[in-house]
Amino acid sequence: MSQPDLFVVCKNCGSEVSPYVTECPYCGQRVRKRAPKLERHDHDSEPQAKTRRSRMPTLPRLRPSEIEGIAPDSRPVATLALIGVSLLVTIVLSAGGLGLDQVGGVVVPHEHEPWRYLTTAFVHDSLAYQFVTLVAVGVFGTMLERRFGWFAPILVFVAAGAAGAAAAVQIGPVAGSSPVWDAFGSNGLEILGANGAALGLLTAWLVDDRRSTRRGEQRGNDLIGVAVFAAVLALMPLAVAEADPVAGLVGALAGALLGLMLPLVSRRR
Repeated sequence: MSQPDLFVVCKNCGSEVSPYVTECPYCGQRVRKRAPKLERHDHDSEPQAKTRRSRMPTLPRLRPSEIEGIAPDSRPVATLALIGVSLLVTIVLSAGGLGLDQVGGVVVPHEHEPWRYLTTAFVHDSLAYQFVTLVAVGVFGTMLERRFGWFAPILVFVAAGAAGAAAAVQIGPVAGSSPVWDAFGSNGLEILGANGAALGLLTAWLVDDRRSTRRGEQRGNDLIGVAVFAAVLALMPLAVAEADPVAGLVGALAGALLGLMLPLVSRRR
């Protein structure tokens, strides 16, 4: 395609004028009938491939309990079930008609029945003792459940509680740990409640938390509160007869061992 001239010479005055004018700006002489058309280099006129707009993903509607931008935590069903069973046993005892041994507690003369080691953690003879242990179960059981799944708090609670009760029965009452034991000796043997189970949940969570810190993960947990829980549970036998110090110590050791095993078990599930 031919390009327009850079200038046009006026025949009347000889001046060089723009090729895009029809009259000379110097003398007014008509240079041409019409100005040449301008060529438009419009890149938008070139055919372009139509791009299909991808549909933006949409989120489902929020539930009434959800907050926008925050992932909801699942309910600790297993931990709540453990607490619920313990409260149900207390309600049955308060209704009368059944004794501590009939609801699965480890008491004389039934302390050598092994199945009671699995159930005695749910049996409490003191509301204050039950309140403290169940609060600890709720706190550390919930954190373990959200970390490893529903099986973790049940496994640690039952295993640590049973191991502590069995060890306490084999060793027998510890002199000086409780006024009841000092007065009645072995005949006053009662190993009840979730002292060992709660300490097991605490140490299982603590072991996993310390391992994550060594790997460089900073979870920002308050270890002062954990220490307070551990101290209260460990000193509980000084105030409550059925809380055994051996059961608490062995339950804590069992929980620490399970805390090392939980990551391996959770990967296989």
